[in-house]
Amino acid sequence: MVQVKAIKAFSDNYIWCLTTHNSNQAWVVDPGDARPVITHLAEHNLSLAGILITHHHSDHTGGVADLVKQFANIPVYGPANSPFDGITHTLIDGDNIEVLNVPFNIVATPGHTLDHICYTHDELAFTGDTLFSGGCGRLFEGTSEQMWNSFNKLRELPKSCKVYCTHEYTQANLAFAKAVEPRNPELLEYSKKVDELRSTDEITLPSTINQELKINPFMRSDLPTITELLPKEFLLVTKNNEPWENFASLRKFKDNF
Repeated sequence: MVQVKAIKAFSDNYIWCLTTHNSNQAWVVDPGDARPVITHLAEHNLSLAGILITHHHSDHTGGVADLVKQFANIPVYGPANSPFDGITHTLIDGDNIEVLNVPFNIVATPGHTLDHICYTHDELAFTGDTLFSGGCGRLFEGTSEQMWNSFNKLRELPKSCKVYCTHEYTQANLAFAKAVEPRNPELLEYSKKVDELRSTDEITLPSTINQELKINPFMRSDLPTITELLPKEFLLVTKNNEPWENFASLRKFKDNF
């Protein structure tokens, strides 16, 4: 199986670097900045073989041009409907690609943006800004119903599947989660662990699908009680307790948290 390491970028981004123990080839996911990638590759005697993009936002794509310039003819995989023009190999929902001999299934996950995709395998998934540990991305382009449908696709992954998202938002997400479910024992225990990790500036990722099903309120939008403690001003007026409506109420609360 591939080895995955985090390359830190900006204030809270992770550019994921995929390698194997018997090769000097590397792939990176969502390189918003080329400089830390180039430094990491040089330090570990690696050559860049390809790039995976989840969506068009510049903190995920800003380093692509410089990396392609330095490592000529490398493929850049990304969503077919993306406004980002640096993609050389376009992908749609249901496509399959192979990276370092590992097959990945492409899952369209609109919500945060309309072009968002995730790269999934039974053992690990690169979820960009769709699924965070304890949270989800803001809905800049899509709807709550779209995002819930996207979450449902990720909820179908094996529970042991490791979740590699692109931001270190876990601690802040869990503060919100505890406001939603203050008596969730798994959440409270996980929050303590995350606080300990962040106190020494350690990474909180990857999470797992199983972990998120226990502690992430957005992943738990199908629970009828998930919005019972939300302030009334954040509940949908015409609410029929549909999971996507619960999701919408949670997202509105989080946007104002």
